[in-house]
Amino acid sequence: MAVSCAVPTAVYATGTSTISAGAGKVVDTQDETLLVAEAQTGAEIIEVGISNGSEEEGSADEESENLTEAPENEAIAGYTNLGIAHVDNYLNVRKDPKEDGEILGKMPKGAGCEVIDVTNGWAHIKSGKIEGYVSTEFLYMDDVARERAQEFITLTATVNTTTLFVREAPSTNASVITMVPIEEELEVLEQLEGWCKIALDDEEGYVSTEYVDIAEKLGHAITLKELRYGEGVSDVRVAMVNYAKQFLGNRYVWGGTSLTNGTDCSGFTMRIYEKYGYSLPRVSRDQARTGKKITSDQMKPGDLIFYGKGGTINHVAMYIGGGQVIHASGRRTGIKISNAFYRTPLAIRRIIND
Repeated sequence: MAVSCAVPTAVYATGTSTISAGAGKVVDTQDETLLVAEAQTGAEIIEVGISNGSEEEGSADEESENLTEAPENEAIAGYTNLGIAHVDNYLNVRKDPKEDGEILGKMPKGAGCEVIDVTNGWAHIKSGKIEGYVSTEFLYMDDVARERAQEFITLTATVNTTTLFVREAPSTNASVITMVPIEEELEVLEQLEGWCKIALDDEEGYVSTEYVDIAEKLGHAITLKELRYGEGVSDVRVAMVNYAKQFLGNRYVWGGTSLTNGTDCSGFTMRIYEKYGYSLPRVSRDQARTGKKITSDQMKPGDLIFYGKGGTINHVAMYIGGGQVIHASGRRTGIKISNAFYRTPLAIRRIIND
């Protein structure tokens, strides 16, 4: 089965007083929200293929206990019967409770779920947008899940307006670092009067509490649509994306270049490209000068997206298709998958000419 998805086109101009959102609209940055113009027509349509897999990706060193329903007043991060993915990378969520069942999505390490029922070594769960079955061999449940939950819970601010400004200081007079879209989830570092300090990759910023919902949250399952890169993509791009995903959850280390022991954002993209015979400069601002400049509607898996602060590039991610990027985000989250427009791109470059 194939699913069609469009990647919207958005062009931004940096500055401290006004920001262009495309279609001729200019927004005053004193206002914390931005109504983004409709995406330009003619955006590239990517056919997204969904395939099966059979191996559970993870390892467990502790057996789950029998499911017992927790009292309603003991709900944790919104879950009454909490389950937590106990894997090194991802836990497959299947359509049916069997090893060769169709894969609907994947739960990252430490992601939470509501356990609906347990039968013959399979847990019927709901996590994020997915309801399906996971092997209990790779799932913390009951008291173990409740005890381990604090290792993975983060205080999260979820954007509840179309687009929200992230500022350098807790004031509407402060410079805008970037913009984040509706439903984007930001880790809260500190709550202030009318503002909260949030983590943004390996930086910090401030958002108005008027436009976010703050709650304790666990990660959740990711659908295959969110993970797929699309059809009609060259073999090297497919291989590059699959190779990069092997390192999801690994550590972020500033100045590092090891995909297993720790890397920063540009070290991550440098090593991924190096694997396939491409040589990239060491730092993100230099990587942004390589290859060919492209627009968001031209993006293919493997292309590089650059972000920054005050018009200066300081972060890079690799596009993986479906509107998603993979990147070494920061010390708190490590290598992760994000929305490609989780913050305002400053540049998009194509290194692979195919």
